[in-house]
Amino acid sequence: MNDINDLMLGGQAAAGEPIEALTREGPAIPLARPDRDLDAHTRKTLAQMEREIGQKYGAHNVRTWPYVAIALICFAVFVATFPLAIMGVIPLWLGCAINSVFVAGGYVVSHEAMHSNLGREGTRQRFWNELTGWIAAVPLILPFSMLKAMHLLHHQYTNDPDKDPDAIHSASNVFMAVIKSWLNRQPGAGGTAARWRRHIGELGTPEAKAALKHTMAIQLVVLSFFFAMAWQGYAIEVALLWWLPRHIGLSYIHAVLSWAPHQPHSGVGRYDSTAIIRHKLGHWGALGIDFHLVHHLHPYIPVHACKAAYREMKPILEARGVDCSAH
Repeated sequence: MNDINDLMLGGQAAAGEPIEALTREGPAIPLARPDRDLDAHTRKTLAQMEREIGQKYGAHNVRTWPYVAIALICFAVFVATFPLAIMGVIPLWLGCAINSVFVAGGYVVSHEAMHSNLGREGTRQRFWNELTGWIAAVPLILPFSMLKAMHLLHHQYTNDPDKDPDAIHSASNVFMAVIKSWLNRQPGAGGTAARWRRHIGELGTPEAKAALKHTMAIQLVVLSFFFAMAWQGYAIEVALLWWLPRHIGLSYIHAVLSWAPHQPHSGVGRYDSTAIIRHKLGHWGALGIDFHLVHHLHPYIPVHACKAAYREMKPILEARGVDCSAH
C-alpha cells in the first residue's frame, strides 16, 4: 500500500526530504482520483505491479487439475441420472435439480478451458484442457468450439452492442434479464442463434466455420436422442432430465454470470467494462462472478483464484478509479 501511495505522490522522496517537496515537482494524486488523471509513469508502474500479481495467481502457478476431475465426475453422474431415474432409483425432481447444476457448473468449468487455463497449446496438459471443455459443455447442447469462439469475442468487444455476443442479454433488472434470456432462446432474427450465426460469418475463420458445423451436428444428435427416447415412452424423463435443466441452467448463466457483472452494459474501457460486485447469491452461489473484473483484466487467472488476486490488486484497482466498495 505504501508503494501505491508513493506512486500517487509522483515518486519517492529523498532521505529526510519533506513530503511537500514532491508536490513541488508535480501535483499529488489522491488514491481515489480516476485513472485518467494518472501520469504515464504511474500508469506504467501500476500496470507492471498488476501484471506481477496476475502472474502470481495465473493458471501456471495454481492447481487446475480439480477442474478436470470435476468435469469427468459430473459428466459421469449426468449420464447416470437417465438410467437411475428410469429405474426409479432416484426421483425425477432430484435428477432435474442435479442436472440443472451441471448445466451452469459445466459452463464455468468449460470456461477455464476456453482460456486454455487447463493446458496450453504444445503442453502435455492440452489434451485434458480440450477434453474438459467438450464434455463440460454437453449438458448445454452446445459444442465447446462455439462457446469458445463467442466467449473470446465477448472479451474482445465487451459491452459493444453490436459486436459483443453477450450484449444481447442487456436488461434493466435481473427479472428482465431472465425474461430476455428465455426470449433470446426462441427462433427468429432477434435471437441468440441468429446473432451467433452472424458473428461466425463476420469472423470467417476456418475455426469459426467448424464451430458452426459442430453446433449443427451436436444439436442434430441430441434432438435425435430426444425423439428416440420419446418414441420409447420416456418423453417426460428427457424433458425433466435434460430439456428443463438446460433452460434453468442457461437462465442462471445469462442472469447471474453474464448480466450481473456487466450491468448496465455500457462501459467499454479496461477497468469499467465489468465490475466488482456483491451478489445476493454469495461468492459460491454466484460461482465467483463477484470478482469478474479480475477475470477480464487477466483471463489466465482461474475463477477460484480471482478472489485472492483481487485482495492484492485492490489498491491498484482503486488507484485506477475502480469502485471497490463492494468488497
